[in-house]
Amino acid sequence: MNVECTYVWMRMAECIRSVYLTLMLLCLVLQSTAHTAYSIYPRIRLSHKELWQLNRTWVFQGHGATLQPQTMLVDEGHERLYVGAKNTLYSLSLDRVNAHYREIQWASTESQIEECLMKGREKPECANYIKVLQPYNQTHLLACGTGAFNPVCTLIRVGHTGQEKQFVLEEESIASGRGRCPYDPNSPCTSTLARGELYVGLYTDYWENDGALCRLNNQTYTRTERDDRQQLNEPKFVGSTVIPDNDDREDDKVYFFFTEREMDTEGVNKAVYTRVGRVCANDQGGQRMLVNRWSSFLKTRLICSVAGPNGIDTHFDELEDVFVLKSKDQKNPEIFGLFSTTSAVFKGYAVCVYHMEDIRAAFNGQFAYRERPEHHWTPYEDRVPYPRPGSCASKMNGGGFSSSKEFPDEVLRFVRSHPVMYRPVLPLHRRPILLQTEPGRRKLTQIAVDRVQAQDGHYHVLYIGTDDSVVLKVITIYNKDTDTVEEVLLEELQVFKVPAPITEIIISAKRQQLYVGSEVGVAQVKLHQCDLYGSECADCCLARDPYCAWDGLTCSRFYPAGVYTKSRRFRRQDVRHGNAVQLCNGLQIDDEQWHRAKEKLVYGVESNSTLLECVPRSLQAKVLWFLQKGGEKEEVRGDERVIMTSHGLLFLHVRSSDAGAYVCQTVEHGYVHTLLRITLHVLKGERVESAIHKAESAGRGEGEKAPCHSSIGLPPGPSISPRSLVPSSVPGPHSRLWYKEFLQLIGYGDAQKVEEYCERVWCSDKKRKKNKRRYVPPGGEKRGKGRGEENSHRAPRHTLGT
Repeated sequence: MNVECTYVWMRMAECIRSVYLTLMLLCLVLQSTAHTAYSIYPRIRLSHKELWQLNRTWVFQGHGATLQPQTMLVDEGHERLYVGAKNTLYSLSLDRVNAHYREIQWASTESQIEECLMKGREKPECANYIKVLQPYNQTHLLACGTGAFNPVCTLIRVGHTGQEKQFVLEEESIASGRGRCPYDPNSPCTSTLARGELYVGLYTDYWENDGALCRLNNQTYTRTERDDRQQLNEPKFVGSTVIPDNDDREDDKVYFFFTEREMDTEGVNKAVYTRVGRVCANDQGGQRMLVNRWSSFLKTRLICSVAGPNGIDTHFDELEDVFVLKSKDQKNPEIFGLFSTTSAVFKGYAVCVYHMEDIRAAFNGQFAYRERPEHHWTPYEDRVPYPRPGSCASKMNGGGFSSSKEFPDEVLRFVRSHPVMYRPVLPLHRRPILLQTEPGRRKLTQIAVDRVQAQDGHYHVLYIGTDDSVVLKVITIYNKDTDTVEEVLLEELQVFKVPAPITEIIISAKRQQLYVGSEVGVAQVKLHQCDLYGSECADCCLARDPYCAWDGLTCSRFYPAGVYTKSRRFRRQDVRHGNAVQLCNGLQIDDEQWHRAKEKLVYGVESNSTLLECVPRSLQAKVLWFLQKGGEKEEVRGDERVIMTSHGLLFLHVRSSDAGAYVCQTVEHGYVHTLLRITLHVLKGERVESAIHKAESAGRGEGEKAPCHSSIGLPPGPSISPRSLVPSSVPGPHSRLWYKEFLQLIGYGDAQKVEEYCERVWCSDKKRKKNKRRYVPPGGEKRGKGRGEENSHRAPRHTLGT
């Protein structure tokens, strides 16, 4: 760097140091304030840049403009991820979403857009938003879009599994999508396809007055009653799935999850309830009544609440998302619901789990009855006709009817007038497994769940999307003895660079990947990265990640017994308790840690601010500081002058008596870990003043040009030479630029960034260009752009820790 710029830096050094520590203090105070609003900390927090640098994520963003995906579909057979977006369909690779993709442009025509605008809609609304994407058969997908407020459907040819990959829109198959896809791009809908029949919950009309649950095939169109508030009242459709009751396929049921309005007992206000609705997959409607209408539709309430101290429960009534966790037993999946409160004052979120046996018990229980909308619901006590209303025409129900068209009119009249069941569905443990009630915290939007076998049992790993591009990786642990649920937030992952609400989460347990959609793109994220937790047994065990275990050498993927049996006796994992003391104490002694801990030398100037930086890898660990004098350790207690921050120990005004050897330790689940030993030297103010005058005299003597203080907006002041501050016992590397020594002196590690900043701000344009030609980055060459513009970034130190 040229002489003038170096001198400017000498004059600016003390100012930079002061500003840096002031800003650091401000950030730490703000961060500490923000943390008080959270009930649980993530053990590891990774930014988008860090995820990318760890090779854990890939992002597909399309062509510049926002992608705005509306629906996503994983096809494990074809190894593709299909995405329905604005005016476009994409076929992405499940191995790497941003490589080898294909697309189909399917935009609204000019005439469709013109007609849409004439109806009073805005131009962005008049695009074709693909909201329905389902596997139609082994070679085709069914895709439906809003079509400029004129829904349209088509078939997409993808070919047979194992053959050359295809992705072609078949023009001859384009048809009206009314009843299959909503008109409005913002309208909620849900769909599932089974046996060539599409089951969909949507608003079927332009003005969104007619919410319906429909089934479409080549012959029939079956739906809920039109304008029947008992069946559906202002519904918001969230999810749907086909679940068999038994081995008789004629007895299969289709379940819909939605919210709707319900009149309160005074008939004035409308409360929001979450419902699970059910129809028979083989329902053909009635012969004389309920023609082309469901003859089996029933619904009941899903409860997700927390008992209050005053006996009044706090209900989470707004269903945000639902995830059906299937297993080998297809008849009994677990239902995970993500709920929010409907109160404008209190906003909170909860996750509740439901078992199919409880859902079936509710539908097999008593029907609900009330004389008027303003009356209370009561159980229906009179005679129930045969066959039981809501049952399917199947062998399991006596086999007396081959079709719902043969049901007696009495049965059809009853099911039409009594669609509500009296008994609600209560969640597992009668409470949420996850609860977030802090005001002002981020919103939760989506959920996906993986069932993982660990050494001490099976665990549900929850992946929860938020409104600011973050995915939370959480496990919940139920304690049977205390009847309590512990929430463990393992990771907080910023999936997208730009904060945006996450609208889709799909999990592939087979590939151990998560596929996340937001308006800015589609991201692929690995479910786990065990080596991130650390290189010691305790780090791995304290992580409590059911995917990971200590194998004797590293923290690596845990496999159940019988799979990859190498080094079985060395496996150490304790998800339930994270007891590293018991599992790892024989491998790692604290006294050895104390002496083997990394050492660091820090200099402070008397009466100035000094930060002893120590950031643990785990944000859930408690940090303790000790001052070692002689052979004794004394714990450092914070006060108005010495502040314990999340970045380290901050001395606002350092004193000579503060000098000494400081030890940074963490405590997590009873395990003590020594991270760092810092020796603090406190320099006298007189020595600093002498160094200032020497540096200034030396600079003037060499005929250097004084910096233009008026041009940089700072008052004139003395400069400091770091070499004059370094004790004679510590030799200075004369080959290095002096300000790098200064930055090291005050404990700031990234001198490269400061060098770049100096060249950009303080050097003249001409000299900057000259220096730029001479400057060679570390490694001797520029970094490539193989994975996007972020290749030039480094991971910040504060997140991964010391």
